[in-house]
Amino acid sequence: MHASARETPRLRGIPPLGQINVNGISVAYLEEGPPDGPLALLLHGFPDSAHTWRYLLPALGAAGWHAVAPWMRGYAPTEIPADGRLHTGALVADANAVHDALGGDGRAVLIGHDWGAAATYGAAVLAPERWARVVTLAVPPPSVLAGGFFRYEQLRRSWYMFFFQHPLAGAAVDIEFVRGLWRDWSPGYDETEDVALLTESLGSPENMAAALGFYKAMWGTVPSEGYEAELAAAGMMPTQPLLYLHGRTDGCLGVEFAAALEGAVVIEGAGHFLQVERPDEVNERILAFVGPGSP
Repeated sequence: MHASARETPRLRGIPPLGQINVNGISVAYLEEGPPDGPLALLLHGFPDSAHTWRYLLPALGAAGWHAVAPWMRGYAPTEIPADGRLHTGALVADANAVHDALGGDGRAVLIGHDWGAAATYGAAVLAPERWARVVTLAVPPPSVLAGGFFRYEQLRRSWYMFFFQHPLAGAAVDIEFVRGLWRDWSPGYDETEDVALLTESLGSPENMAAALGFYKAMWGTVPSEGYEAELAAAGMMPTQPLLYLHGRTDGCLGVEFAAALEGAVVIEGAGHFLQVERPDEVNERILAFVGPGSP
């Protein structure tokens, strides 16, 4: 039986179970399952942490996958990069570097939510030989996103992206601000546990500023030299089999994006953070798609 939202499994990896050095930073991660199993790499988004995968990690591990969920760059306990490279291209490079560092092979699968979804598209496009299947949640492929982002209703939801460009954002955005985003994006869900866990990652002004840096980089304010291929790949559609999941009541990106993508699955009774709101159904659909990690 999969864990439900009312039966939180024992949180593991506090302090993190693993730490590796990739692309000049120390990356911390949680892991479950046999170390010699095929890699399942789980990438979180904003405002979230590796703990967003606390239901899926053990489910994948029990199915024979070496399931690994890193904190993305800038989110403690992963380091803030000294060179300030906080953009999608760097996340793409990190995903593929983690694959190599952990001994991944062509059986590996990539699962991403929010910013992790953006990184997933790019990593799968740039290195298709590394990733056999792709799962994304809450952020559709770039072509679908571009097709509906500038509609009025979506721009109204996306106000925060524009606010994050303002010099005052650094003073205004704190954990309580983040709590408000969770409530808006996943209406009716009790975010208490998730925000408490997130405090470990974004509780300091430095880490929060790093998280906002990814949004500032969308307008080209962060150097991208050396990541041109990764940034280009992040704008393309992977060729691998893709499972896309979207919450019906997502207050961040409207459910109409799922309707524009053939084969997309809408999760009823869930918002933006569907993997913790409806873990039973999300786990079941992902496990059915990726299959067992061991024969």
